[in-house]
Amino acid sequence: MKKRVLALGTAACLVIGALSGCAFTGGTGGTTTGDSSQSSGASESVSDKTTAPAAGDQVLSIYANAEIKTLVQWAASDSQSSMVNNNAFEGLLRLDEKNEAQPALAKSYDVSDDKLTYTFHLRDGLQWSDGTPLTASDFVFSWLKQMSADATNGYSFIMTDYIVNGAEYNEGKVSAEEVGVKALDDKTFQVTIKAPTPYFARLTVLCQFFPLNEAYVTSKGDQYGLSADNMIYCGPYVITSYDPAVGATLKKNDKYWDAANVKIENTQVRVMKDASAALNAYLANELSQVALDSSNVAAYENNPEFKSESEFRTEYLQFSLSNPVMKNKNIRKAVSAAIDRDTLAKVILADGSSSSIGLVAEGMYGDGSKTFRELNGNLCPFNAEEAKKYWEEGCKELGETPKLTLLVRDDSVTKAVATYIQSELNKNLGIDITIDTKTVQARNELMDNDNYMFASTAWGADYDDAMTYLDLWTNGTPYRGSYQNENYNKLINDARVETDDAKRLNMLLQAEKLLVDEDVIVAPLYHRGSATLTKSNVKGLVNHPFGPDVEFKYAYFE
Repeated sequence: MKKRVLALGTAACLVIGALSGCAFTGGTGGTTTGDSSQSSGASESVSDKTTAPAAGDQVLSIYANAEIKTLVQWAASDSQSSMVNNNAFEGLLRLDEKNEAQPALAKSYDVSDDKLTYTFHLRDGLQWSDGTPLTASDFVFSWLKQMSADATNGYSFIMTDYIVNGAEYNEGKVSAEEVGVKALDDKTFQVTIKAPTPYFARLTVLCQFFPLNEAYVTSKGDQYGLSADNMIYCGPYVITSYDPAVGATLKKNDKYWDAANVKIENTQVRVMKDASAALNAYLANELSQVALDSSNVAAYENNPEFKSESEFRTEYLQFSLSNPVMKNKNIRKAVSAAIDRDTLAKVILADGSSSSIGLVAEGMYGDGSKTFRELNGNLCPFNAEEAKKYWEEGCKELGETPKLTLLVRDDSVTKAVATYIQSELNKNLGIDITIDTKTVQARNELMDNDNYMFASTAWGADYDDAMTYLDLWTNGTPYRGSYQNENYNKLINDARVETDDAKRLNMLLQAEKLLVDEDVIVAPLYHRGSATLTKSNVKGLVNHPFGPDVEFKYAYFE
C-alpha cells in the first residue's frame, strides 16, 4: 500500500547557489553609471521621487553581478544561470512565497511503504512554450541527461547519489533502461531511489530536475541553448533574448499551466558587475531592488525600502592539493588562522553577512534543539600567533618562502574580500600575495583544469541539511581541491544510508571537522547576507534565503 501525498512537502528546500547582487524595477532603461556619492544619505523613499510608469510599460528588471554563463541545463552550475532557468522552466515541485515546496508540474505524488519508490502524477494539459505536449518522458530524458557523461555542470551527483543505477549509468556500466526513472504513461513519472531520503521529493525544485523535450533538444544539436530562439520553455516565463555578458529578457509564458497567476508580463536580467553602477541605476528608477555594499548600508539602513536578510550560503577559500605549496598542511593552516573573519563580516562587508566558524551555514538543521553550527562549534578560529608558527613550519618543510596567488571572481564584493585577505596575510604572516582576478567563467575553467593555488568560491545550500555542503568533497575533482580521503568518503557514504538520525548527524559532524579543522581543505570566510533596497511599488517579490533567491512568479506592481 502507498502513502498518498497531496501537499508535496512543507519544509523549505531551496535551489542551488544564490544570486549575488540582484535587483528589480518598475521601469525600463539602460545602465546609469556615476559616482557612488550620489547615493548619500537618502532616508526618504526613493520610489516616491518618480511617478511609476503605466502598467503596460512596467518591467521587472533585476541585475546579476556576473555573466550568465550558460542556459544549457546540464552545463549550468552558476547561480546566475540557475536564476534565469528557474523562471523560464519548472520542475515537479516549486518553491512558494514561504519557501515551501508545492505542487508544480506534478499535481501530487505517492511514496511506497518502503520509501524507495516515488510516483509523480503530472497535471492535465501541460505544454511546452511551442505548444508541444509535456509528458513524463520529458523527465526521463532530462534526468538521464543529467546522470550521463554529457553533464558538465558537476551536478550529476545530485541524482546519481540517490537514484538506483544512476552512478552506474554515469560510468557507462548499465543501460538507460536499468536506471530507476520510468515513464509509466504520459502523465505518470516513477523514480526508484537507493535508500530512504526524507528530502528527495523536494530536490525536484532544483534546475537539474527540470524536464527537457528530447525531440527538440536533439534537433538543435550543439546549438541548443546558445540563444533564446534555440530553446523551448515550461515555466512562468519564456526567454526572448540572451547574451551571457549583457543579460536576458523574458516575457510571460501563455502556455504555462498557472499563467493566470503570473502578474508581470515582462522581466529582464542585466549583467552589472559594479555595485555602484547598480545602485545608481536603482536611484534612476531602472532597477527596483538593489543589493547594497558595505559602503552604502549606513546611509540607507533607516530607509523604508531597506531590508537585511541572511542566506544559507558560505564563501570560502578552496586550496588545491595538486599545488606543491598548498599540498603542505601547515601553509593551509597558516592562511586560515591568519584571517580575522569577524572584522571581514562586520566592517568590510557590513551587509548582514556573518563571520564563518565552519563550512555549514548558520541556522541549518541539526538535532531539533540546536543547529548544526551550534553543535560543531568554531572549526576555523582566528589566531595570528598560531598562524605565524604554522607559516614558519610550512616554509621550513618546503625549504623556501613560497609566493601565493589567490584566484577570485571579478565582482566588486569578491574583490573587496580578496583585498582584505591580502592585507591580513601581510599583517599576520608578513607576506605579499598576488590577487588574480578573472571573470566567473575564466575562474571556473582555471579551477576545473587544476590551474590554481587557492581560490575564493562559494556554495549555497540546495536543501536544509548539512549533506548539501559536505558531499561535494567526495569526488576528488580539481574544483574541490583534488581532495581524496577514504575516511571522509566513508563518513559521507555511511551517512547517506544511515536511518538513525543521531548516528547520521554524528557522521556529518565528524566529516565537517575533518574537512575544515583537521585536513584544512577549505577555509570558510563568511556566511553571506544581503542588504537591499526594494521599490515600494514592487510587491510579492520573493527572495529565498538560500538558493537562487529571485522568484519572478509571485511578483506584481502595486
